[in-house]
Amino acid sequence: MSPNFIDYIKFNSRSGHGGAGSRHFHREKFIEKGGPDGGDGGRGGHIILKGNSQLWTLLHLKYRKHVIAENGTAGEGQNMTGAFGKDVTLEVPLGTVARRFETNELLCEINQDGQEVILTPGGRGGKGNAYFATSTNQAPQHAQPGEPGVEEWIILELKLLADVGLVGFPNAGKSTLLSVVSAAKPKIADYQFTTLVPNLGVVSYRNEKSFVMADIPGIIEGAAEGRGLGIRFLKHIERNSVLLFMVPADSKDIKSEFEILLNELRKYNPELLDKKRLLTISKADMLDDELKSEIKKDLPSGIPAIFISALTNQGIIELKDMIWKELH
Repeated sequence: MSPNFIDYIKFNSRSGHGGAGSRHFHREKFIEKGGPDGGDGGRGGHIILKGNSQLWTLLHLKYRKHVIAENGTAGEGQNMTGAFGKDVTLEVPLGTVARRFETNELLCEINQDGQEVILTPGGRGGKGNAYFATSTNQAPQHAQPGEPGVEEWIILELKLLADVGLVGFPNAGKSTLLSVVSAAKPKIADYQFTTLVPNLGVVSYRNEKSFVMADIPGIIEGAAEGRGLGIRFLKHIERNSVLLFMVPADSKDIKSEFEILLNELRKYNPELLDKKRLLTISKADMLDDELKSEIKKDLPSGIPAIFISALTNQGIIELKDMIWKELH
């Protein structure tokens, strides 16, 4: 596994305690019984998540096991409010999901650059005795303590945001396609699981348009149950608008291979089947027109299909057109 791509972390999040309100009375020369002037305590610091489009991994948070915000300070006389505790802001890539570790409760999703969400709120500051003064109680003797902060274990999980996700068995040619249509340089070799981390590439289209393509590490039969690379990377498919299934031309049974891939997605999350789907037959430079005609007869119905070759650029322009049409 590449040490530079981290898509899951767990840390202890502790917000600050609120400061206590002040129980104080105004004292001044020649004024014997000044009224209450105890100020409120300051709020405890929040733990905040902030979206940053320049980040693509949670690596920078990997060794940060405890994130602790400052406590608010106590209020003082002369109606002086205590200082707020300093917030701690964690910048995260777009597509980051936060959950409570104990309950797996979804807390928030960060999908926009600059988006800020209070993950763990700081405790409120206590009210000073000036707050409780009334016409019938002009000298209240009590003030509130500050609220305690919150301590909890948080899971951050990254699900890549991309327009198109490449879905296929290892060695289907996904990385090769991404390297041809974008500036991404994924590792390419002739053995299974060459791609061990997702790769993103920006694909240029006509009239300076573009879309983002994600090369997801190869799925194998049983991935939803943890075989191979398991469900570790299936989650990245959840954020793709279009799923581009890739089956190589030298596959023994293209339709069967497509059905296996579809079934793995169904077992992992049935909602994935609601996404738009395209089928590409890769390595088509190995085929003549007669073989293509034979293969076409047995392709799954109801899904747009195209023959491509990243080696010779066969069908690449047509594939981009097909993708753009599905995206818009």
